[in-house]
Amino acid sequence: MKSVRIVALAAAAILCLPALALAATPAAQSNWSGSGEFGLAQASGNTKSLNVDAKLNLAFENDIWKDALFLDVNRAKSSVKTPVVEGSTTVGTTDSYQTTANHFDIGGSVGYKFSPRAYVVGAARYDRDDFAPNRWQEVASIGYGYIVFKDARAELSFEAGPGYKRYQPQTYNVVDTSVTPPLVTQVTPAVENEVIGRALVNYKLAITDSTSLQETFLAEVGSQNKYYQNDIGLAVAMTRTLALKVAYENRYNSAIVPGTNHMDSLFTTNLVYNFGKK
Repeated sequence: MKSVRIVALAAAAILCLPALALAATPAAQSNWSGSGEFGLAQASGNTKSLNVDAKLNLAFENDIWKDALFLDVNRAKSSVKTPVVEGSTTVGTTDSYQTTANHFDIGGSVGYKFSPRAYVVGAARYDRDDFAPNRWQEVASIGYGYIVFKDARAELSFEAGPGYKRYQPQTYNVVDTSVTPPLVTQVTPAVENEVIGRALVNYKLAITDSTSLQETFLAEVGSQNKYYQNDIGLAVAMTRTLALKVAYENRYNSAIVPGTNHMDSLFTTNLVYNFGKK
């Protein structure tokens, strides 16, 4: 339902309001950190393609709050050759410029600390992908978070707890070849709802003064579908604020519709701008 989707999007943004309210003071501003990434690849001439990848990550942490907000966008278009068939013979191809990737993911979390390392956390996210097994997903959860260790060189934290998930499996076509010409029927599966268990693990490591590694693992496990996402990235600083980053992302769904794969992978090379607390 549209109303639920709006609530999920609003929750992802509202989760960081406590931090936004505190950010008005100079002391609180020093607790902000974040990064923006952008990558672009374009080809023209005998072949035509365009790939855009952008990410935004914000974090706020002090003695009371541990909040985060993220936005990921990936879109690609390219020349696609379609065979031209006469009877049962392929006589040529036609070229068309089509969207081949269209992924949008926004989410946030707010954590309230009851000790320097432990906190209670609420999280929400909305994911839309025109080519994944699920066209959209919306998730809300609450849980327990713990900072295992954190120093100038490395940080490891995890979150775990129950949640609720709604998702729309992708529309697909069923072809009946018993008739001539073949009959194509479009199938739109029903929206699924389920209680899930959510887990998040976040690891950061400063390998050298200029090279850093970050890995984030997300699991949303229900009885109908198990979703896992792993993001790993290596960044090399060029200046105090600018860096080059290579990253590899895997997204896995256990339940899929015909014509889709369990795993989606994305490799990116982006320019990163870091701001806030160092």
